[in-house]
Amino acid sequence: MTTVFDSTVVGDVVAGPAAGVRGRLWRLRPSEVRDVAVCVSAEILRLEAIRVAAVDALALNPDEQVLCYRGVGRWLAANTMLQNAAGNKIAALGAALRVFPDVAAQFEAGDLSLDHAAIIASFCESPPKGMPENALPSCMATLLAAASGVEATTIKLRYAIAVLERIFESDDTPPGEDDDLNVLRISPTLNGRVAIKGDFDALTGEMLLSALSGLSMPKPAADGTPDQRSAAKRTADAFTELIRRYLDNAMTGVDGGQRPHVNVHITAKDLAEHRECATMRGNTASDDGEFYGSAFDDDEPDVEDLDVGYMPWMGPLSVSLTRMLACDCMLSTVLMDGNGAPLDATPHKRLVTPEQRTALIARDKGCAFPNCDAVPAWCDAHHIKPWSVGGLTVMDNLTLLCRNHHRLIHSTSGFRGIWEVKMGTDHKPWFIPPSAIDPKQRRRRSTTRQGPVHRD
Repeated sequence: MTTVFDSTVVGDVVAGPAAGVRGRLWRLRPSEVRDVAVCVSAEILRLEAIRVAAVDALALNPDEQVLCYRGVGRWLAANTMLQNAAGNKIAALGAALRVFPDVAAQFEAGDLSLDHAAIIASFCESPPKGMPENALPSCMATLLAAASGVEATTIKLRYAIAVLERIFESDDTPPGEDDDLNVLRISPTLNGRVAIKGDFDALTGEMLLSALSGLSMPKPAADGTPDQRSAAKRTADAFTELIRRYLDNAMTGVDGGQRPHVNVHITAKDLAEHRECATMRGNTASDDGEFYGSAFDDDEPDVEDLDVGYMPWMGPLSVSLTRMLACDCMLSTVLMDGNGAPLDATPHKRLVTPEQRTALIARDKGCAFPNCDAVPAWCDAHHIKPWSVGGLTVMDNLTLLCRNHHRLIHSTSGFRGIWEVKMGTDHKPWFIPPSAIDPKQRRRRSTTRQGPVHRD
């Protein structure tokens, strides 16, 4: 991905030294500073690709200095500011890209980040057991498409992987759901503090994030002064409060109560049916072994009628674990239309009902503003047509917006009307940017937590 800028000033800043750069940036217009940030980001992608290739070349042809270390990744870490884990990740990616030239080509073209290249390579190295070998190129193309461009996100890529694993279901537990891999290290330090480091499966992570969410919200002081704590400090205080409440309940003998609220969204059809993998649904092989009649007849997976479980905090979840959770849970029904949009209830009240908020979360999965990754717990229900001018509290007039984007839409300081929200024929919100951002004012939808967007 090559980025070209007209301003020679921008080029001078990008190519110049970092020392004193802040002073040079202050002399630029905001549009030029934006160009600097984008250009530098593209340059970082280019340099990362060169570094991965150089490290892999040393792995194939090491000299005496590299041979002194246990692997080229450790050599890299010892001679740079990288840690061993980062050096080993670069070395492992270089080795994987030898096997998957299509991934290497997109990575070296600057259209794929290092982290996303590593995720795709990992999937290709260990594909689902139910996937036939000749389906790998189509799956790889699907993942490369999901991971390319500035709108690519890790959650979007994970969603694509979850759909592919859904197509080729097997009895294997996905790594993200394997609780046998869970670890938690709690170590007292020499200065009397405690260091905590852990790695958990998606369900445990969802429970932890859900439990900490309400406790870690900013709390203004009594005089209205904003909360001065950092996000990390608020999370630490929430974790402390969580432990304190548990111990208080244990000491007073309180037992039982409602299970932690873990919200999982999935269609009733996929929850009820045990759909076999794509290779078993009427698919056959020809005499010469060619695979046909599958989800890959058109060179890409047929995901239109497939769904995966989805958690608001942690994202995609396999159907097998979703079914397991459904065996011991409280089910809330959200009636959906053919496009997966919730139907309306109680339209004549200004505030959304709990049922409507549940339906909004099922549809929007968080802030619906393009490229925003705010989870539902941080979002307000927004009336597209204001209630004060006759807008009803119905699903086609509601969308979830985080506090920042809610303020942006409602602001009276020059922003009102710049971003326009429209409800599409699929009963899902679309956002039309101002001409200053996009002269063609092409409508957009948040794809942060979803698969490919099908425009009307």
